[in-house]
Amino acid sequence: MSALFTPIKLRGLTLANRIMVAPMCQYSAIDGEANDWHFTHINSLALSGAGVFCIEATAVEATGRITPGCLGLYNDATEAALRPILASVRKRSEAAVMMQLAHAGRKASSHRPWDGGQLIPLAEGGWRPEGPSEIPHKEGEPPPVALDAAGLARVRDAFAAAAKRAERLGIDGIEVHSAHGYLLHQFLSPIANRRTDQYGGSLANRMRFPLEVFDAVRAAFPHDKPVGLRVSCTDWVEGGWDLPQTIEFAQELKRHGVDWIDASSGGVSPLQKIPLGPGYQVPFAQAIREATGLTTIAVGLITEAKQAEEIVASGKADMVALARAMLYDPRWGWHAAAELGGEVFAPPQYWRSQPSTQKALFGATTFGTR
Repeated sequence: MSALFTPIKLRGLTLANRIMVAPMCQYSAIDGEANDWHFTHINSLALSGAGVFCIEATAVEATGRITPGCLGLYNDATEAALRPILASVRKRSEAAVMMQLAHAGRKASSHRPWDGGQLIPLAEGGWRPEGPSEIPHKEGEPPPVALDAAGLARVRDAFAAAAKRAERLGIDGIEVHSAHGYLLHQFLSPIANRRTDQYGGSLANRMRFPLEVFDAVRAAFPHDKPVGLRVSCTDWVEGGWDLPQTIEFAQELKRHGVDWIDASSGGVSPLQKIPLGPGYQVPFAQAIREATGLTTIAVGLITEAKQAEEIVASGKADMVALARAMLYDPRWGWHAAAELGGEVFAPPQYWRSQPSTQKALFGATTFGTR
């Protein structure tokens, strides 16, 4: 049997296979609210054959959005906008639906990537980003506002409030975004965090606020539903956050009840030098899994079925998450199942698409009309 297509349990949630549609920013919301683009995007990829679809980085505050087009879950309007989309997914798909909760920190108020991705000045409709310290992401940019005690409490409470809204929407699991140079990663990395209080300096201090946020989300979300965390395992910059610190962070998260670690990298500095290649981040997931025993998700240029199968079968990670490969092939899970001898869910309207050489791919061997 294919290792990729064996079930996995995360607390009270059982996934049919080890494939996740990774959270992918769409930069297409209006005032944080999902719309017809999200309806199409989410419903399509919920039928990819993956065991779980994770909704894109979803801001817990309006000022925590990366761009004005980023999705949010911070008021009644943003919550209501997601409700019909999720209702449609539940009618047509058996995939679990998770959500990545996020705050952009000093990388907020940016243009969409296809509009250049640079900081939006206040005079052009931007807003003043916040961060752990008054250090801009890019040299020459205005510095962010350093979060004070009241600001830290506000952000922490916003994560908890968003987790409660996610529960009302019926979300199956939450991933706390602590990677890619966004706020929680900024607290972890000495590149972005130069604080001299209890939230800066030593590793224990730099971990403090991300752990507080994780605890707030965990306390606000039902105990039987899983909460994981995405982390950048290295900044790819000399003197920055690295894998040994990540492992210590993961060990502490384990004591706090984390259900998985999604092992990514980079994002905190434009000076990063990333050695891109197929599966280039898989060793991070493997190292965390071996050091801590935690469930890990491997990400990063995983594109082929046999590649994903080897990662899981060899114990390098427990799951894989695919992003660009899923956009390019929205039925990636079907094709992987056909290649590896697995089985996926598909609605009966699509059963006739199965080639005659792929028996029981959808768990149904006959389909006919009179």
